Amino acid sequence: MLHKNFTKADFVLNSENQYQLEFTIDEIGQGSNLTIERKKENGEFETVQANISRLNDRIFIKWSEPFDGRLIFES
Repeated sequence: MLHKNFTKADFVLNSENQYQLEFTIDEIGQGSNLTIERKKENGEFETVQANISRLNDRIFIKWSEPFDGRLIFES
C-alpha cells in the first residue's frame, strides 16, 4: 500500500462550507480502495470516514475541519 501525507494547510474551504483536499488520478491511480487516516496528538493514526467524491480525473476528500493525516491507496 502507498500513502500520501497531508497537513491542515493543504485543505481548502469549498462553497459547501466543508474543507477539502484535491488529488488527481495521476497521483493516486484509479483504484477504489482509498482510506483516510487522521493523525492523533500522540502521533498514531485513526481511520475516519470522510466524504470522497470523484469528478473527471479529480478526487475530492471533504471533512468538516482541516486535519493532519494521510491517504492510503493501492498502487
